[in-house]
Amino acid sequence: MISKQTIDKIFSTIRVEEIIGEYVQLKRAGSNFKGLSPFHDEKSPSFVVSPSKQIWKDFSSGKGGTAISFLMEIESFTYPEALRHAAKKYGIEIEESIQEQTEEQKAAQTERDLLYKIHEVANTFFQEQLYDTEEGRNVGLAYFRERELKDSIVRKFQLGYSPEQKDAFTEYALEKGYSKEILLSSGLSIFPDNTPGGIDRFRERVIFPIQSFSGRVLGFGARLLRNNVKTAKYLNSPETEIYHKSAVLYGLNHSKQAISKNNLCLLVEGYMDVIAMHQAGIENVVSSSGTALTTAQIKLIKRLTENVTILFDGDAAGIKASFRSIDLLLAEGMNIRVLLFPDGDDPDSFARKHPQQYVEQFIRNEAKDFIAFKSEILLKDAGNDTIKKAEAIRDIVKSVSFVTNALKQEVYLKEISGKFGLSEQSLFNELGLQKQVSQPQFKPEPAKPAAKMELVPEQAANVNPLLILEEKLVELMLKYGDQVLQRTTESGENYEITVIEEVMDHLSEDGYEIQSEINRKIVQEIAEGISQNELRSGKFFFGLMDEELTGHVADALFEQYENSDWSKHNIYFSQEEEVVPKLLKDVLIRHKREFVVHLIREIKDSLADGGDHTEDYIKIVKLNELRKEMDIELYRIL
Repeated sequence: MISKQTIDKIFSTIRVEEIIGEYVQLKRAGSNFKGLSPFHDEKSPSFVVSPSKQIWKDFSSGKGGTAISFLMEIESFTYPEALRHAAKKYGIEIEESIQEQTEEQKAAQTERDLLYKIHEVANTFFQEQLYDTEEGRNVGLAYFRERELKDSIVRKFQLGYSPEQKDAFTEYALEKGYSKEILLSSGLSIFPDNTPGGIDRFRERVIFPIQSFSGRVLGFGARLLRNNVKTAKYLNSPETEIYHKSAVLYGLNHSKQAISKNNLCLLVEGYMDVIAMHQAGIENVVSSSGTALTTAQIKLIKRLTENVTILFDGDAAGIKASFRSIDLLLAEGMNIRVLLFPDGDDPDSFARKHPQQYVEQFIRNEAKDFIAFKSEILLKDAGNDTIKKAEAIRDIVKSVSFVTNALKQEVYLKEISGKFGLSEQSLFNELGLQKQVSQPQFKPEPAKPAAKMELVPEQAANVNPLLILEEKLVELMLKYGDQVLQRTTESGENYEITVIEEVMDHLSEDGYEIQSEINRKIVQEIAEGISQNELRSGKFFFGLMDEELTGHVADALFEQYENSDWSKHNIYFSQEEEVVPKLLKDVLIRHKREFVVHLIREIKDSLADGGDHTEDYIKIVKLNELRKEMDIELYRIL
């Protein structure tokens, strides 16, 4: 178990905006940052990050919390896994008590957990084979050096080698205690009827680990080096619970920061294209790993940038793939440029031939917008054939039909009109036809209809003002718990008290019971802190291993809206923290008043059973007098 000291160190060191910034393109909005939700499709950003409070809130999905809870949501990490990931990023050494797992604990491990572990084991095995065995050095490492890769880049991408021995890894994993079932479900081993001991799927191949956004190994790509074998040159892991090839981009874990920094993603085809570009110093590049580009992959890119340049070699297959990718990217609202390398070159070979500055300049100068690109390719094929020329223009308009923004559509049609000397009206007519025919191909999931505002009077009775005021008292303790208040006794003596102490004194009066289970947990922690002469507010709760509680606290601390900077016009607004003494007094009185009303209601409900209720009537009279006193007090405050 990770020690409390380590957890506290992690929370005091990590920066929520840095961790989330690797997954979401954040833009400054006052003292906060805003971006598009990574959990929900949206066009207007409603995802807010507060650096001052070290919390985030996604107003489209309702989720929120700390940097650790974000990692748990986005990566499906467990709480300890998220802590370890953050610690590794910030170079924090994990202190934990090492305990041997019991048989029950081993049995409780989910297949998902075991899949992650067996892939890490395999990744280490393949790297060790590459560097520590004669076969690995003579075959695998020699191949990478033949491709002009430096050792530093081989290690960066954790490239490896699977030996010729048909069951080398299978035997290794079984000896480590992993079952045949997990080896089979991971796709790392095959167990045919004629070889019940198992066979390595990737034997005698160089290995490319495929990693998640955060760098966890999900699967592998493998390349056969011998040409005289009748089998597929490239082989990928099969679909598993953790690996879905349509939702992964190769190299994204290494490229995400460069993509966000450059506000541009370079999209290539193969593993080596990504690796060669990185070696050339160009890191904002990812690959769809030899599969057709998917909507899920585009959404990964869109978290970081809306600008994509597609880099393809000039063969027919590459051109055809680029056409489909263009339409899919346009359907997701991306800004696209396309570059075809000179004949005989691809991103890998071109990056190895030229220095970084030349490659960057070539991409910047030679990349075309999709209209110019499709025009050049399609009209070249059409030649002087009028019908083919018309079909080419129709194909270009079809791509425009995937653009979701009406203003962009009009700009694109004007460009096509000027380029081909056609009337804008005829192009708009064609656009309408193409929308009907082609849009369903890549039609995004329909947005959920906005909830209609309706008056529902009968629900008003369900609102519990006592609970609402309780929430506000807990919120004030979390936000301003250690703030010192200047108070005066009824006899006129001045004294000091903290927000936490004043609220806790109030809650302990009259036998009040906390209404909400989550608030009960928070108040219990605060009470325990007081017993230890410690004021536990806001950020204290982020170190507790209770994500439900942590999320609740983050919601309480979060403020979505801020006043504009009116001070430059000599217009000033009071901030909540400036009026805490008055606000707290107001809430305390209102809460006590509602508690009195609650007690009166309880007593009245008990009168229905008949009998002598003289004492109950006396209580009701006294409680009503107390309620009137508080009404007067509230009037004075207002």
